[in-house]
Amino acid sequence: MSSHVKLRKDRVGVVTYDTQIKEVRSQLVDQLKVLDLQLEHKSQQMQDLSEYLRRRGEIEGDYARSLERLAEKFTSKIKRKEPSGQSVAQVWRSLLAQTRQEARDHSGLSESCSNLLIQPLANCLEYTQRLSRKSKEVCAQLQDGLLKVTIELQTAWRTYLQYYSDFMLADGKLRDAEKQEEKQKTKKMERLIEKRQGKVQEIQVKCSKARNEYLLNLAAANASMNKYYLQDISTLIDCADTGYHQTVGRVMRSYLSRWNHAQKNQSTGLQQIQGTVSGLVQNMDRDNLLETHNNTFCLPLRFQYQPHDGDQVCEVSTEHELSTELETRFKQIQNRLTTVCQETEEVRCSTRTPHPPPPPITPTPAQPSHLAQQGLPTPWGDQKDSKLCLTPSPTPLPLCLPSLASKLQAKHDLLKVAVEKGTPAFVFVESCIRFINLKGLHHEGIFRVPGLQAEIISLRDAFERGEDPLTDQPVDMDSVAGVLKLYFRTLKNPLFPLESTSQLLEAFRNETEGVAHLKLVISAYPAPLVVVMRYLFAFLNHLSQYSDENMMQPYNLAVCFGPSLLRGAPDEDVVTLQPQINALVKSIILQHEGVFPSQAEVQGPVYEKCMTLEQDDCEPILEDGDGDAECLQGKGDLILQVF
Repeated sequence: MSSHVKLRKDRVGVVTYDTQIKEVRSQLVDQLKVLDLQLEHKSQQMQDLSEYLRRRGEIEGDYARSLERLAEKFTSKIKRKEPSGQSVAQVWRSLLAQTRQEARDHSGLSESCSNLLIQPLANCLEYTQRLSRKSKEVCAQLQDGLLKVTIELQTAWRTYLQYYSDFMLADGKLRDAEKQEEKQKTKKMERLIEKRQGKVQEIQVKCSKARNEYLLNLAAANASMNKYYLQDISTLIDCADTGYHQTVGRVMRSYLSRWNHAQKNQSTGLQQIQGTVSGLVQNMDRDNLLETHNNTFCLPLRFQYQPHDGDQVCEVSTEHELSTELETRFKQIQNRLTTVCQETEEVRCSTRTPHPPPPPITPTPAQPSHLAQQGLPTPWGDQKDSKLCLTPSPTPLPLCLPSLASKLQAKHDLLKVAVEKGTPAFVFVESCIRFINLKGLHHEGIFRVPGLQAEIISLRDAFERGEDPLTDQPVDMDSVAGVLKLYFRTLKNPLFPLESTSQLLEAFRNETEGVAHLKLVISAYPAPLVVVMRYLFAFLNHLSQYSDENMMQPYNLAVCFGPSLLRGAPDEDVVTLQPQINALVKSIILQHEGVFPSQAEVQGPVYEKCMTLEQDDCEPILEDGDGDAECLQGKGDLILQVF
């Protein structure tokens, strides 16, 4: 048996047996005291653990009963009410079910702590005390045997010392007699020497026997010491601890098992609550309520236009002098709507709702909006237009301001459409392309070299106001290219719809029928969108034909426009996808005539290589069979009627 008893190494020189034995006796007495103290410590630990489990059982029992009463109280309330399919009611039922399960788990934990776990500790305490007393008795017996061995060693040592002293004395007398004989040889001296030799031999034998006995007792004493300190002490301590650690371990494992079971049930219950919380859908509950009370909340019949005496005109008229009046009234309503929206926002902020308030509503100024009429995004105006629809407040605010805003919004929208119909509309994209066609086909680094940021912003603001800043003032070519790229880049949805990106890339990978498949995918787009794409890519193809001068090959143009025209899904790797998009855009630029439907298939204007009336070789880019295509030419202006 291994032992952790250490040997003393602080002794210097030889210590007498009397001192060693005295220290051993003191050590043995201290050992009995330590064993008594250890028994007291273990007993106290058992008692404290039992008391803790008893008190914990009482606390868990009180907590379980409180949870049960809480669950029963609200369960009875729910039972008295009519069953509801609302998602909040599902959360309530899951919460109460989890509370009842938690009450049962804590009740079981209380039962374990109060009864099942305390009894093994009491039995272990009694058993430990009995083993400790028995171990102490055995230890005392072993110590008595050890002291007996040390006494025998001390006695043999003293006997050996006595005989050895007698031997040395007799041997000294013999040497003296031998020296005297050398001086005078007489028979008397011979008899004396013989007598002393016999005495020395007799004492030497006794001394040898005493030495042997001493050495035997010395070995026995050391062996007894080794066995007692290196084996017996560890064995006695192990015997005194028999069952102590095992009992505590079993009790704590049972305690942990009960807790793990409770925590597992709690985790399951919380997951169920989480599931019902995830199912909290305000719109669904609202729809259920409206469906349940359909007759109460159904929308009345729409007020129909009722003409007088056969008057069938049902649109706001902008003819003649009415146009100026409508524009004035439109601006008045627009200003009033802005004020009301700001007041509504201030009311929302003053209520300190827990939800973030919706963004302030800013009406869009009257401007050409052919893109919006056809369902296409307008330049930087799509975000603003979306704010015109009031967002319901998350709290029951006074609804007078939102109601007023709704009335003003309806009038604003109707007047906006009327004003826009009465205003000549020039498309932003066409204006930029026309400017580059006339002045920038040979411009080195077009679309690659950045323009002046301040001028780009100024151009964008002018287009938003309904103006065309490219007709009557000198403008930096790179700024015009920059504002065109900015338009496509800031679209909320890219020119090529997001949901079709994967289809386009898959069609592009088809080496044999790639162009046909691309045309099939693009033909499914809305017609106005197809016209814009056809017009833009015809221009990019024309621009790439001057790559020797402008240094913009089809691939360079694809790198400039690819990230803005096509985008992958949010979860896709942009680094991996972008080279494929660039290659696809390059292929469309090169093969635009085969990719896009012809003018006969999709009606709309086409791109013209020459956009001035001074030259006779104006060559519109037409598809095969498009001889009757409508090319709208003015003095440097191209009106894109599709918008």
